[in-house]
Amino acid sequence: MPNPKRRHSQQRSAKRRTHYKAVADTLSTDAASGETHVRHRAHWSEDKLYYKGKVVMEKQQSSAS
Repeated sequence: MPNPKRRHSQQRSAKRRTHYKAVADTLSTDAASGETHVRHRAHWSEDKLYYKGKVVMEKQQSSAS
């Protein structure tokens, strides 16, 4: 059975072991709209884009001509 020629660093082993934590998303409740959303991500609520509790952008209404 092959064995490593040199020892792997502790940092390399730790990086490999941390990925199981990335599966679960952390949820927060927005203070402005009261909606549950994934943390550190912008989210749409009532045609407005919120990030950190502030309105970043509003959806423009398209007029049919």
